[in-house]
Amino acid sequence: MPGTPERPRRVTMDRDGPLLVEGPVEVVDEDGTVHTSCRFRTAICTCRRSRIYPWCDTSHRRRTKREAP
Repeated sequence: MPGTPERPRRVTMDRDGPLLVEGPVEVVDEDGTVHTSCRFRTAICTCRRSRIYPWCDTSHRRRTKREAP
């Protein structure tokens, strides 16, 4: 997927969430593994809690315990 796109990729940052990247996109992790997504927008995990890292599975959302009745 290397190459120059016709226009810059848009990356949307959210303080409490993932990076949203207009796709398709390749992510190279620390050990050099390449992960590819062909989606029109890809959510990249920044909290490292995702079970499908580097993709976001919304694990960053706060989990609250339900009050007992």
